[in-house]
Amino acid sequence: MLAALAAANRGVVLPVRPAGSAAGTGGRLVDGAAGRTRRPPAAASGGVGLRTGAGRAGRQAAVPNRAGSRPAFGLRAVHVNHGIHPNASKWTAHCRALGRRLGVDVRVLTTRIVRSPGISVEAAARDARYALLAGELEPGECLLTGHHEDDQLETVLLQLFRGAGVAGLAAMPPIAPFARGWLVRPLLSRSRAELEDWARAEGLSWVDDDTNADESLDRNFLRRQVLPLVRERWKGVGAAVSRSARHAAEGQRLLDAVARTDVERASSGAALFVPALRALQPDRRRNALRFWIMQCGARVPDTSRLEEISGPLIDARPDANPSVAWGGVKVQRHADVLTLVDVGAHESAATDGIATSVEWLWMAAPRFHLPDGGTLELKADPHGPIDLSILPERVTVGARSGGERLRPRRGGPRRTLKSLLQESHLPIAQRSRLPLVFSGVTLLAVGALWVDESIQVTPGTRRRARLVHTTPPS
Repeated sequence: MLAALAAANRGVVLPVRPAGSAAGTGGRLVDGAAGRTRRPPAAASGGVGLRTGAGRAGRQAAVPNRAGSRPAFGLRAVHVNHGIHPNASKWTAHCRALGRRLGVDVRVLTTRIVRSPGISVEAAARDARYALLAGELEPGECLLTGHHEDDQLETVLLQLFRGAGVAGLAAMPPIAPFARGWLVRPLLSRSRAELEDWARAEGLSWVDDDTNADESLDRNFLRRQVLPLVRERWKGVGAAVSRSARHAAEGQRLLDAVARTDVERASSGAALFVPALRALQPDRRRNALRFWIMQCGARVPDTSRLEEISGPLIDARPDANPSVAWGGVKVQRHADVLTLVDVGAHESAATDGIATSVEWLWMAAPRFHLPDGGTLELKADPHGPIDLSILPERVTVGARSGGERLRPRRGGPRRTLKSLLQESHLPIAQRSRLPLVFSGVTLLAVGALWVDESIQVTPGTRRRARLVHTTPPS
């Protein structure tokens, strides 16, 4: 295949196996037909992987053998149409035409992007794309992507700017297990300029994504405004940063080895024993939780949520049943057992309320739209009970799970939400639809009914507000 497929976000699947694990291959592949060890295809030997999208990981490239003979291995291409870009259908047609010209099968997959709260469109598209590609991969096959050295440089810097840990700074490995086979990036040691020069010399054509010019996207801004200056000063920055990524990957493998031991000691099937986690030092506990979540096949949560899980959730009373949710999953605790579960859309429909905690950045969006069609709005009010200066900027909105407590009267006792609702004589049907506002596992407010002492106004409060909960017409 040609770079045109890479430009349109696609993949190639080859029935070749890496010679051992990702750490031990040295970037080599074993030819599955002849058993010969061969270097991954690169620009000089007849392959090209151009990445022309708005920084999305997984711009897949198909790698041909243009030396005159057909490759000894089978070759097919997969094109994922996300339906996001207005030219998506044209890209699909382009890939099909290119496949016909080269005599390579092109399978087109379509997906509908569904964003979870806090997940960008780019990240949601990447998740959907790789889920489809994983389903296409046969046992022992390799998915080759066209990521190159410039992609690696951008990825490392973006991860650094976002405060990523060692795993994030390790960026993209050249070879990694993927679904029932392997994900291989044979062009990571080649720069974009090098690949483009080769493609032009070969007379290849490709599709450019016009969103590349949109500098409101972080990766585009970095690529167009920042990196030209960096390269002017540090000529070999791409290779140097790639080397740093390899060092980080080495460190991450050591952390994973420690985490695997800790998780095995704390595990009970797919669950973890809370006392065993509590016995670990905080940094080692976070490392174990991060590893366990990845083993369960879920995206690792951001730092604040991981802190919630490793701190307040672990330290909560056994009967509190707290949970922390993100990206379609949640970690929940029942007594002394920690489990990770999927939170499906069917659960929301079944409860007719909020099935999982959803992040609310109230400063940017004072009105929160609830799943049942209602709203929860934070309104400025000179007589309101909430002190905006101490209300956390990032809160979550969720539903009752049992055991919630708060202190509705300053200096008074902590009360269970259950007893407050019983005293209020609120109809049971309305109780299940009450939105609860949390900071971590701390309950801050119950709809417009009660506010915890921790965010209540004091005589010195200058910015006051109140929550207004509206329900949809019945």
